[in-house]
Amino acid sequence: MDRNLVDTLWFAGWLAALLVLFWLGTRLPLQSRPPRLRALAFAWGTVLVALGVTFLANLALSRHDAHFDLTRERGFTPSPEAEAVVRSLTHEVRLTYFYQAQDEAGRRARHLVEMLGRHSALLHVRTVDPDKQPKLAETYGIRIYNATILEADGRRVQVMGTDENDIALGIQRLLRQRVTTVCFMEGHGEYPFDNFEFHTHVESVQAHSHGDKSSALVQMEAHGAGRLRRALEALGYETRKIITATLRAIPPDCAGVVAVSPRTTYLPAESEVLTTYLAQGGSALLMYDLGFVLEPRLAALLARLGVSVEQQVVVDPLDHYSTDYETVAIPVYEAHPITSRVALTFFPGIRPLKILPKPPGVVVAPLFKSSKESYTRPVAPVGAQALTREVVPIPAPPPAGRPGPHVLATAIEGAWPGSTPFRVVVVGDADFASNSYFPYMANSDLALSMVRWLVREERTPKVRASVPVPPMVLLTTRQMQRIFTTLEILLPLSVVVVGAVVWWRRR
Repeated sequence: MDRNLVDTLWFAGWLAALLVLFWLGTRLPLQSRPPRLRALAFAWGTVLVALGVTFLANLALSRHDAHFDLTRERGFTPSPEAEAVVRSLTHEVRLTYFYQAQDEAGRRARHLVEMLGRHSALLHVRTVDPDKQPKLAETYGIRIYNATILEADGRRVQVMGTDENDIALGIQRLLRQRVTTVCFMEGHGEYPFDNFEFHTHVESVQAHSHGDKSSALVQMEAHGAGRLRRALEALGYETRKIITATLRAIPPDCAGVVAVSPRTTYLPAESEVLTTYLAQGGSALLMYDLGFVLEPRLAALLARLGVSVEQQVVVDPLDHYSTDYETVAIPVYEAHPITSRVALTFFPGIRPLKILPKPPGVVVAPLFKSSKESYTRPVAPVGAQALTREVVPIPAPPPAGRPGPHVLATAIEGAWPGSTPFRVVVVGDADFASNSYFPYMANSDLALSMVRWLVREERTPKVRASVPVPPMVLLTTRQMQRIFTTLEILLPLSVVVVGAVVWWRRR
């Protein structure tokens, strides 16, 4: 039975015991001149029974503390993800939280970590006010408030902040048994993973766009996938970049490789390196955006995996974000470990994928599709690079297809004859994981879930890594129309009407 239900039942029993005491108190007979000794025994017996029942009820309640959070945001209850991490503990963890008594956020975090400690006997929680216990804070080297020290098996991790999810991520990092390295492929104009910008965009003479118009433009400098990298590091992964054109093989310690929107075509040797890496049991997240031209050996590799990347863009009049039909929104997903517990995501300019005949030993699973009203239209590809200086002719894109759902991402796993089991995720868009869109809706959840599945950690509790974002307000078209009508039309008209009424009455 769920522990919260058990604690609630114990609380109900405690409340029933108090009500029974109150009822018995009203039903006790009045003592009218009984013998003195008998009266004293009756009075003291009643008091002792009442105290005994009260003590036992409170003892039971203290061991089964029930918590009720009536706020709409559940702001005084640990997140389900943090509770899942604590309940999954298999090793003892000591948590020491240093808070400031005058700080409301610090007091809330203190309350939350104490509640987390009651979810598992393996989590030993201690909350400390460094103003009252300065020696203890000095022992741990704490010089600022809202710091958490996590200890287990001689290891120590320090977490700053008042977010219980950050503390849960710290517990996962503390208990990680091996170093998991995620390698970002670079060398073909991919979004750089080591930047700290908060916006990814391309500019043209006509517009500022992430959709079809951006496919033939050069990516601006100082933008990229820095937020994705920092989120992976918050989950405890090591990250580094590799330039495949300079390698004979992808390093074996790369648990997974990530390609975020390459702009120029791979060299044939790079496609072979990627093929060899997968045959040896590697994992790859391939996010090939609009306009990227696949080198023939890379296209053959994807075909061997059972998927083809189409040179088109998906237009979805039914499910889209804001007013842009090319910004496809996904409210429903196919059943897969990657998409479990993922909410609404959106993809600014995404190309469809074609599922090819199932190859032997390989399982191809679509992750999500566009709506039944969506359709595709051709996109002009970026010029392909060649090993020689000759211009490689690019065939004209195929005509747009009929309306219907289109596969937008696939998860592939299996093994070829004589190879080790591999995993691959192919997505027809990379902007959703870029700095511009990574923190919004559930884009970050989806991108991180893909990486977790690739490195075979999909069974671990999923905790969202906090990503700092500038304050902004996102409105739908209908909301903007209502605001415009109210502020620009109804409000001025109301002033005119009220003024006319006042003038008429004073006339």
